[in-house]
Amino acid sequence: MKNTSLLVAAALVAGALASSSAQAQSIRLGFKGGANYSNLSGDLVDENRFQNKWGGHGGVMANISFTDDGFFSVQPEVLYSQKGFKFDESELFGLVKYQGTRTYNYIDVPVLLKINADGFFFEAGPQYSYLLKVKDDTKRSFNGGTTYAEYSGTEDLDKVNRNEIGYAAGLGYQSTAGFLIGVRYNGSLTDFAKDGYTGDADVRNARNSVFQASVGYLIPSK
Repeated sequence: MKNTSLLVAAALVAGALASSSAQAQSIRLGFKGGANYSNLSGDLVDENRFQNKWGGHGGVMANISFTDDGFFSVQPEVLYSQKGFKFDESELFGLVKYQGTRTYNYIDVPVLLKINADGFFFEAGPQYSYLLKVKDDTKRSFNGGTTYAEYSGTEDLDKVNRNEIGYAAGLGYQSTAGFLIGVRYNGSLTDFAKDGYTGDADVRNARNSVFQASVGYLIPSK
């Protein structure tokens, strides 16, 4: 299933390149990376327990321009992206505390329409994501003292939707040399959990919500 999903993502990018190359004025390859600021959205049971979490992203992209001046283009990307949330909660009148992070590691494949006006650009389009693993880092303490060492584990993914359909939209600036900086929002249309999910009930109807800040470089075309 994992290999099939990755092949689907690769096919989306290849299809975008193939269908566009015949009419494209230029194709530029590049790379990008930056920071994620993520949390969960949706019908959450206890929304206050979820806090924003920092992560990272990075990968490759291709910009396919349909005009000589680069005003209109399509930009498919393949990115490794860390999502998830941070938590800090307590029980028994605050005597027992749980602190930690839950990290969702994804491969994101956005295919974005891009408008570039004198270097300032706007981009938006669909995004396919595949969940690689979930890492849970938790520390439990009792009355101010740590009673359990930090726990790090990978959750069972049988009852979660590893294939996610979403969207992305952002803006930024791209220099004539190809250096770019931008901000973007990624949202999901797919719930994290499937029917019968037996993990944390609070995330059963949750969806990923991510703000990204990126820097990158598009190699000039010959």
